[in-house]
Amino acid sequence: MKPAFGRVALVGRYQSEGIGETLLAIVDFLIERGIEVLVETDTAETVNANGFSRASITEIGERADLAIALGGDGTMLGLARAIAHYQVPLVGINHGRLGFVTDIPLDQWRSALGQILDGGYTSEDRSMLIARVMRGDEEVWHHVAMNDVVVSRSSRAGMIELQVHVDDTYMYNQRADGLIVATPTGSTAYALSANGPILHPRLAGVVMVPVAPQALSNRPIALPDDARIRIRVVEGREPRVAGDMQVFSDLQIGDDILVERAPYKAHFLHPSGYSYFSTLRSKLNWHELPILSRP
Repeated sequence: MKPAFGRVALVGRYQSEGIGETLLAIVDFLIERGIEVLVETDTAETVNANGFSRASITEIGERADLAIALGGDGTMLGLARAIAHYQVPLVGINHGRLGFVTDIPLDQWRSALGQILDGGYTSEDRSMLIARVMRGDEEVWHHVAMNDVVVSRSSRAGMIELQVHVDDTYMYNQRADGLIVATPTGSTAYALSANGPILHPRLAGVVMVPVAPQALSNRPIALPDDARIRIRVVEGREPRVAGDMQVFSDLQIGDDILVERAPYKAHFLHPSGYSYFSTLRSKLNWHELPILSRP
């Protein structure tokens, strides 16, 4: 019987020590199942094996039936940003630390991947953001984000002042270290460390979270996912904008950062039995009882 995923691509965090051995094992596993294997060009440099073709990220998006990210959450985020618009399903195997979106543990990849290839999986769509920086009438930066868009001060400067409009309606001016606009996926990343709420991935919304605001009454707020957000840099030295805390651009006073929902979503596959709440329990240690101090 023809496999559901006849051509599978592998993208690994090739800088990681020991990743080559796992990559080779996955390549052999796929080939034994009669699956054509594509290995991302830079990832392929780390391994020496026969039976697979090297492919650029663009070629993976155009040709693959399934893409596997082997690494940490950063690897999965980068892959999602690059190929989500091709609607290629994504699977994450955790070869990093936390693993919120690379949800398959490294020691379970064989059984989990086998289950997915046999059709035993659940699928999940994750919303994404598009951010643009406008300097007058000129677009000077454009980026897709899976987790969040962050406008912040330089680590060497004081607070910045930002003016925020939502759907062309004035919201507020605030002085803070920064402002985070996060998807439900990104609500468990930087936004969570800034005391933002956790949004379930199926929730159609975004969360806007101030970072160390001067006014303590300035709190996180959840917005509809079709909201159009405009953040203007009013004052501050060395402001900058970041997408997923991986791609950065310097800003100038008067720049407008426009953030809105991307017209496509990332398509994640999980082994059958996957539970978002199980991930939260594991990664946030919800299963541990509090330690009570003794008198």
